[in-house]
Amino acid sequence: MAAFNKLGGLLRHSALASGVTASSSPAVFSAARLMSTKLFVGGLSWGVDDVKLREAFSGFGDVTEARVITDRDTGRSRGFGFVNYTNSDDANAAISGMDGKEIDGRPVRVNIATDRPAGNRGGGGYGGGSFGGGGMVVATKAMVMAIKCIKDI
Repeated sequence: MAAFNKLGGLLRHSALASGVTASSSPAVFSAARLMSTKLFVGGLSWGVDDVKLREAFSGFGDVTEARVITDRDTGRSRGFGFVNYTNSDDANAAISGMDGKEIDGRPVRVNIATDRPAGNRGGGGYGGGSFGGGGMVVATKAMVMAIKCIKDI
């Protein structure tokens, strides 16, 4: 999902840099908007778990995933989470309906989730955590293909 959010950001940036406007190429912006179905929910109380988060947001549409982020050492909530919807209309309705509302006695902040900024994210004290395979290679190839399509528009 992060790769698709990144792709959406690159599509928007590329289109804006090349002077493409929403009226001249609505497909580019629609594609980017459709990828914005992941919401950040901040200010959660420690008593909120995945089930409570899903229940709080399910009234706005089909929730595909609701996840409270926990500390890997203690297992305790870090006070934020993410909610994914099947479409952007449901996600936008949830932002309008839930931003500033209380869940489990605390007001929450709700907005479109963004990727973490690039840079050193640590990775632990034992040499970092960069293991793994070709996920980024596939995502990068998809982004290159999408940018080529934009240039053809």
